[in-house]
Amino acid sequence: MRLLFFLYQVAVLWYFAFLNLLYAVFALFGLRMVARYARELSELSLKDLLEREAYLPVSILVPTYNEEKTIAASVRSFLSLHYPEFEVIVVADGPKDRTLEVLKEAFRLVEVDLVFRRALPTRPIRALYRSLVHPNLLVVDKENGGKADALNAGLNLARYPLFCAVDADSLLDAQALLRASRLFLEDERVLAVGGTIRPLNGAVVREGVVEALRLPQGFLEKMQIIEYARAFFMGRAGWSAMGALLIISGAFGLFRREEVLRVGGYRTDTVGEDMELVVRLHRRAREAGRSYRILYTPDPICYTEVPADWTTLRRQRNRWHRGLWEVLWRHRAMLFNPRYGRLGLLAMPYFLLFEALAPVVEVLGYLLMPVFYLLGLFNQEFALLFLLLAVGYGVLLSQLAVGMETLLLKRYPRLGDRVVLLLLAFLEALGYRQLLALERFLATFQVWRKRGVWGEMRRQGLGSAQAQDHQEP
Repeated sequence: MRLLFFLYQVAVLWYFAFLNLLYAVFALFGLRMVARYARELSELSLKDLLEREAYLPVSILVPTYNEEKTIAASVRSFLSLHYPEFEVIVVADGPKDRTLEVLKEAFRLVEVDLVFRRALPTRPIRALYRSLVHPNLLVVDKENGGKADALNAGLNLARYPLFCAVDADSLLDAQALLRASRLFLEDERVLAVGGTIRPLNGAVVREGVVEALRLPQGFLEKMQIIEYARAFFMGRAGWSAMGALLIISGAFGLFRREEVLRVGGYRTDTVGEDMELVVRLHRRAREAGRSYRILYTPDPICYTEVPADWTTLRRQRNRWHRGLWEVLWRHRAMLFNPRYGRLGLLAMPYFLLFEALAPVVEVLGYLLMPVFYLLGLFNQEFALLFLLLAVGYGVLLSQLAVGMETLLLKRYPRLGDRVVLLLLAFLEALGYRQLLALERFLATFQVWRKRGVWGEMRRQGLGSAQAQDHQEP
């Protein structure tokens, strides 16, 4: 028994030590990228693109289900983007609320007949609507088929070489498309670009435009600001620098339309359709022996409403983790396969061992410590090292990520908000992280039973943010 306990201790400590080493590498890449971006960011390069008329037209795809609270403000933000030529295609995926009626009232929609090529199979389209006040706005009314099916319907109707997939509860920075699309102009090998996602909760919003960031009132919402900063500035920046970025958030991503059509569009049999598409783009390009790039950039910025209650947050994280397992299983042939280079030998194994399995190792570690104590096998040195590696290093990374967010990029201009975020980065490890790890632990054993299950996502809408805006002095 003591030998087994000793081997268990060694394995767990080495696991977290190696994981933290990887985190340190990601942090180094992320810090370099964000520091370089903050130093070199210039409006002149964007203006130069416009003056030279060097741009690629973009189709913005907005799949929506029950989003009556946010859809009008979101669509207004998309229509107000600073970009020479784009269209907005809102796909109402059989909503049960007033989403479609809100769109008709807000944008004076009229039904139209359009001829288009059905390159991807989707659920039937019931009607197409064009706006009388915004000729570049098209609204699709279709039978419910899920988010991936709605995106495929939008792809069938899209006219432009690039498409931007965004969530219906999101708002884009006015120059988001300019910042992302320039990477496609600079390098024809670029297949996809992802930007940074930031929580919208608490922001000052006027007419669909984020004018200032303020910390939300809720504890859960504040915690997610820290999580998002760490995930993007640490993880995705590092993987992008290594040429092995596997995730572009479904809330905002820019893709070459023909490349996505070539690989078959979005899969409708997974809840991780955004990651699955990116992995499939990698896989097909590698198998064809093509030179390509899939990138992350600190900007453009997309603001999205994050869950404000624990039930919705749990459902979201459960779905994300199940989606990760589904993608890993579907593309298991890439795991430890040298044919796929650093994807098969580094990225895919990392996501299996240190993302998919991490909550299992962590939760079992917490559960077994009292068991070992009762059996007289408790080791204080092991417990201290376990907590330091599993929790303490996470606090350090959270502090670094918040520092990038608030000091280098200065997204939260008020000093009080910056101080609160830095203090909360310590509290994240005292319960919040463990509860989410438990939810991901449970999701690991629900992958097959809840296959394709999304769960209801409750939204507060932008009303509170706008109300706060009108009360500001």
